[in-house]
Amino acid sequence: MISTRFRRSVLAAIIVLTSQYGGAKQSQDSALAPEYHKWLDEDVRWLISAQEEKEFLKLTTDEQRDHFVVEFWEQRNPNPGSKENAFKEEHYRRLAFSNQHFAERVPGWKTDRGHVYIVYGPPDSIRKHPLSATNPSEELWSYRHVTGPDGDVTLKFIDRCACGEFVLVGHLPSLR
Repeated sequence: MISTRFRRSVLAAIIVLTSQYGGAKQSQDSALAPEYHKWLDEDVRWLISAQEEKEFLKLTTDEQRDHFVVEFWEQRNPNPGSKENAFKEEHYRRLAFSNQHFAERVPGWKTDRGHVYIVYGPPDSIRKHPLSATNPSEELWSYRHVTGPDGDVTLKFIDRCACGEFVLVGHLPSLR
């Protein structure tokens, strides 16, 4: 059995580490105007690479940030140089869908289902298993265009608290 003293020590260490990390990130982000902060932490949270985020945070002017944002979307544009960017439009559609359909105690984009939906889009099929006396509610999302070690990928989300908060069981290496 774990002693209360040990648990308190571990909790204290976690609080210290969390506050140190949070403080460092906050000081980096503090120079950002609210629209850039939202773009980075919400709009492109599941798309931007760690390297791109690092580069963005090094920028010192809004003009540089605006240019970065334009280039970020242009690099993902299926028709480079065109005024319409189908990738960007689809991304914001998925973001809105996630916020509308997967919001729980947090916005939908922050949930596991929202994260997967934003990155991979709508699943090819969803099997729902309602709450029973012996099992929590679950959803199985299958994707044919996402390949795993055994072919197609099926993701399992479970609502352990019977409160609408579906949590991904396991993970995919490519999920950020």
